[in-house]
Order: sequence, then structure tokens, then C-alpha cells
Amino acid sequence: MEEAHRRTQGSNPRAVLLDVRERSEWDAGHAPGAVYAPLSGLVTGSALPQAVHGSPLVVMCRSGNRSQQAAELLRARGADAVDVKGGMKAWAAAGYPVVDGRGNNGSVA
Repeated sequence: MEEAHRRTQGSNPRAVLLDVRERSEWDAGHAPGAVYAPLSGLVTGSALPQAVHGSPLVVMCRSGNRSQQAAELLRARGADAVDVKGGMKAWAAAGYPVVDGRGNNGSVA
């Protein structure tokens, strides 16, 4: 979790945090600066958001299962992608911020 935070947050992030949970989970709360791309869309061939093109990806879901699947799928597409073990549950437990769509305190759904 510390590695994911260090690589994606702060003034000089070296990777993009890609959240692959579903919309209701994202809306409840996500890491600041994360980019939304649900696994369900990736599985059906949806393109990645433009904001992540050419960047290393740190992939996160709720607990780590979907992010592992997404990271494998993205690596098969040629992306530099790793998954976050423990997902948003571990992120929040480590004390890292969780925000909703308006930047208010969010929750992990």
C-alpha cells in the first residue's frame, strides 16, 4: 500500500492510480487523483481513459481481486500495470484519504 501511495500521490507522481470498481463504488469514495475505468468495461474491450495513456498504471479495486484481473488484462494489451493488494479497503485502513466525486470525505463501498 505504501508503494502504491508513493508512486501515485504527491507533487510528482510517477504512475496513475486506476480504479476498476463499478460506478456505485467509485461514487461512494476513491483515492484522490484516481482515474475511473471499471473492470466490466475493460473486459468488454473498452478503451482506457486518455489520461492514462503512456503512463505506468497502479490498479486498484475494493479488495484486490478485480485489480489483479485488470492488471493481467492490461499487461496483455501492452500496458505497464501492477495491482494493489488489499485494494481500497487497505488504502483506507492505512489512513490514506478517500474522497467522493465532490472532494468530500468518502467511504469504501
